[in-house]
Amino acid sequence: MTTDHGYPAVRMYIAGEWCQGGTGRTAPIVNPATEEVIGEVPLATTADLDRALDAATEGFRIWRGTPIAERTRILHAAADLIAERAADIGRVMTREQGKPLRESTGEARRTAETLRWHADDARRAYGRIIPSAPGTVLTVRREPIGPVAAFVPWNFPVGGPNRKISSALSAGCSLVIKASEETPATAMELVRCYADAGLPAGVLNLVFGEPAEVSAHLIASPATRLIAFTGSVPVGKLLAAKAGEVMKPSLMELGGHAPVIVCADADPVKAARRAAQAKWANAGQVCTSPSRFLVHESIVEEFTAEFVRAAEAVAVGDGLDAGTAMGPLANER
Repeated sequence: MTTDHGYPAVRMYIAGEWCQGGTGRTAPIVNPATEEVIGEVPLATTADLDRALDAATEGFRIWRGTPIAERTRILHAAADLIAERAADIGRVMTREQGKPLRESTGEARRTAETLRWHADDARRAYGRIIPSAPGTVLTVRREPIGPVAAFVPWNFPVGGPNRKISSALSAGCSLVIKASEETPATAMELVRCYADAGLPAGVLNLVFGEPAEVSAHLIASPATRLIAFTGSVPVGKLLAAKAGEVMKPSLMELGGHAPVIVCADADPVKAARRAAQAKWANAGQVCTSPSRFLVHESIVEEFTAEFVRAAEAVAVGDGLDAGTAMGPLANER
């Protein structure tokens, strides 16, 4: 099902079913290149979140008991689907996030490769034997921790959610993931690949909603055993504190600061070109986007001149247009 803009009708995925929120609350989805409203994202209620948590609890029981060979097969099948659908996923991503098609399609293809790595990593959950007293053997065996509550931003709409999903599933965990309300259809198409690959119902649940409401409810729930977040340092501190209040471990991927250092023996022209590419990628909306340049004084003039030439050559526009090298910012913030 698509909207008049050729954009998918966004749904949440709970207990193996695509659904709207319980109250019908929605928020607009805006194409940042045209500022048109291209769709509506459903906002989860507390009841929706509880259904997702119940599903993840049952999904964990099923998934942890699934043989590793079968888990690996399903994850590889999902990776195949992501790779096959990369062009379509890329178009959806560009419509709602703005990055050029070359970047969005490339992100989808890299996502498939990341998933393949995690699929094979499921076989590498090795234990160990610890030296002990005579007649005693201590063994360590890795066990999946349980249902995960994951939160991801909008700057990598398929790669970001997949890193949370694929790593959790590889370890044998189920999860409830809240993807960004600004790029929901890309996350939906990613989850569809997992569902179509045969992932059992309840193992993966996708929700959207008011960030503060959703995070507070998922973190406090006795069902969740681990909190995973990618985003800003201030929000990460807040979520880590909430997790600490209920004594839950959290995995935080926060912020970013990326100065570029160019030494005297570097090729200033090549360095400037690569630095420029890094700076304009995703319109600078990347945690590793260069924040400042520290260039040796002996090559600073050559570096600066080439960097300026590269900047002047950047074609800014709608990411769906063939000649666009840099799309719009995803939002006014």
